[in-house]
Amino acid sequence: MTQERKLWITFILITTISLAFLGYFGHEIYQKSPPMPERIITTTGKVIFEGRDIKDGQNVWQSIGGQEVGSIWGHGAYLAPDWTADWLHREGIYILDYWSKSEYGTAFKTLKSERQAGLERRLQLELRKNTYNPETGEIIITPVRAEAIEYLNSYYEGLFMDNPELNELRNNYAIPKNAIKDTKRMRQMTGFFFWATWACTTERPESNITYTHNWPSEPLVGNKPSGDILVWTGVSIILLLIGVAVMVFYHARLREEDEPEMPAVDPLMRQTITPSMLAVKKYLWVISILIIIQITAGVVTAHYGVEGDAFYGFNLADTLPYVISRTWHVQLGILWIATAWLATGLYIAPSVAGKDPKFQRFGVNILFICLLVIVLGSMAGQWLGVMQKLGLETNFWFGHQGYEYVDLGRFWQIFLTVGLFLWLALMFRPLIPVIRNKTAEKGLLTMFLVASTAIAIFYTAGLMWGRQTNLAIAEYWRWWVVHLWVEGFFEVFATVVSAFLFVRLGLLRTKTATLNVLLSTVIFLSGGILGTFHHLYFSGTPTAVMAIGATFSALEVVPLVLIGYEAYENYRASRKTQWLKDYKWPIYCLVAVAFWNFFGAGILGFIINPPVALYYIQGLNTTSAHAHGALFGVYGMLGIGLMLFILRSLYRGQKWNDKLIGFSFWSINIGLMLMLVLSLLPMGVLQSIASVEKGLWYARSAEFLKGPGMDQIKWFRIIGDTVFAVGLGTFAWFVFTVGFKKPNTNSENKDI
Repeated sequence: MTQERKLWITFILITTISLAFLGYFGHEIYQKSPPMPERIITTTGKVIFEGRDIKDGQNVWQSIGGQEVGSIWGHGAYLAPDWTADWLHREGIYILDYWSKSEYGTAFKTLKSERQAGLERRLQLELRKNTYNPETGEIIITPVRAEAIEYLNSYYEGLFMDNPELNELRNNYAIPKNAIKDTKRMRQMTGFFFWATWACTTERPESNITYTHNWPSEPLVGNKPSGDILVWTGVSIILLLIGVAVMVFYHARLREEDEPEMPAVDPLMRQTITPSMLAVKKYLWVISILIIIQITAGVVTAHYGVEGDAFYGFNLADTLPYVISRTWHVQLGILWIATAWLATGLYIAPSVAGKDPKFQRFGVNILFICLLVIVLGSMAGQWLGVMQKLGLETNFWFGHQGYEYVDLGRFWQIFLTVGLFLWLALMFRPLIPVIRNKTAEKGLLTMFLVASTAIAIFYTAGLMWGRQTNLAIAEYWRWWVVHLWVEGFFEVFATVVSAFLFVRLGLLRTKTATLNVLLSTVIFLSGGILGTFHHLYFSGTPTAVMAIGATFSALEVVPLVLIGYEAYENYRASRKTQWLKDYKWPIYCLVAVAFWNFFGAGILGFIINPPVALYYIQGLNTTSAHAHGALFGVYGMLGIGLMLFILRSLYRGQKWNDKLIGFSFWSINIGLMLMLVLSLLPMGVLQSIASVEKGLWYARSAEFLKGPGMDQIKWFRIIGDTVFAVGLGTFAWFVFTVGFKKPNTNSENKDI
């Protein structure tokens, strides 16, 4: 059995077994998620919330932006509070004060420590007891807790509507006045907040830990790291060390293969440029425009952290509130990166065959129109939803779903799914005849199609939740999209595409590239698929999910220990022959990808991956630092590199403005690093300390985020943001200046 065949079998086994485990424990999440009650009543029989109100309240929360305005269970935006942590602390303080005034005639904070400790223990018994009756579907609460709910309903109504006493706090959280315009909707959202917080403090049946594994940290109610959290943190670190040792040992034993003989001239100079390949050029223009819009939205979003409802004094929030600017910033980041990769696939597929199948260019143009409609339509729908101009059902279909990274309405999700399968068909049509001819590139091209198929199929996970699906279950499927689709199979696709480009340039033998791709994919997916669970430690999931997530997410970091070697090899490749200097900047982008894979995805990712670390810092700016370093540093830089490869192929022999693209490359990477080290990381570290000492509610509160020195740290971000934005602006300018030139083409092929 050949080595390639062994790797294919291993790849199939790893993928199949991992997905089977992912599916099995998904079933466990369905069975053991926090129950959605039929009603919430007091011990005297008074109905506080109906189950329908709680479900509608979830939709109200989604309609105002959901995870783009604060967070629930630690998932979402970082400016406003985590509403579950905020509710839990405020509810606890209210009940303690109520008891203290009733029994001792004074506020809780003025009591002696012995009496405080006694009331705190009483509070823990009150809140942690599971009073859900599965036979009646009712959660039964005491009258004092019902009073706390009314108090908190009044508080949140004032915050999300128009209580003038909360103007400053509302401004600090960048929440516009009358974000919710109807008191009935407000009451429903209060019900959803209560249910989500109830899961955080109520112990599972026959257990001493809550549905969210005692998250968030809150000393008042006895929420502290469980034994499982500590044990699986230790296991994850041990496995990481073992995995690193094995990987280094394996790499040391690899025998270096003789390098292929370098071509005397650029092999791509002889490549035929088909009409559909030429049609890809407009994708690059639109990607550049989306980049400009995305960074503009990012600048506005970051500034709201300082002024709240204004942009340098201009009252922008009335028409472009924080929720919308952040939504567009996050969504457009995903969309332009994905479009860059899709465009690369559309360019590569016909280049292999050297000709277009019938109607290939027509398909490329139709897909382009579809993507434009999806981008513009979803953005418009999100604005209408957040401005409360849509009903709850209409908002679900055409507005804002409220789930970070998959905010677009269900109609736009379905439309995008159809577009991805159209793209997949455009990949298969040119490549299947080549694969049937059993050329040397058969294995590599097969892997290319496997990765393309996975991209289309795994996005459909975003269609698996409904309008009122239990949040724990919706989070399970959401991370299929965010982790498996974005971080998983797009990573495989990127590995295949990079290897294929090096083969086409004559820098790698086809057999070597195929084996490298298969090995890299096996190693990555061994931890990557089940590593999805590290996002779900505290999302109402059973303990087994934490155990598997901690174990396999640690293994995700293992392949990154040798990333420096990959970067060095890519750098060497750019200096091998004179003609390769034309590909200097595309190859430098791959070098940058290797660096950010190590730093942004590896180091910053592992900092927040172990359960005990994530217990304290989930939802803080440490996550934001990882997201920027990994999403843009790895996937964004790769998208830029692939765009440059396409431009280099289209405009062969033409001299580029080397100073302009060089300035852009270094500005982007230096700006991103400054953004992290001057602002996001310092803020995240300070928040982490506050979370450990006082609880997550405090680390996310206006009291802390507007405390001494915090605004200065936020202002420091402008340095990195400016350098970064200038770099991306000059890159977009470079794309347009090159794109307006006439491409070189060897093709007389006409698309039929």
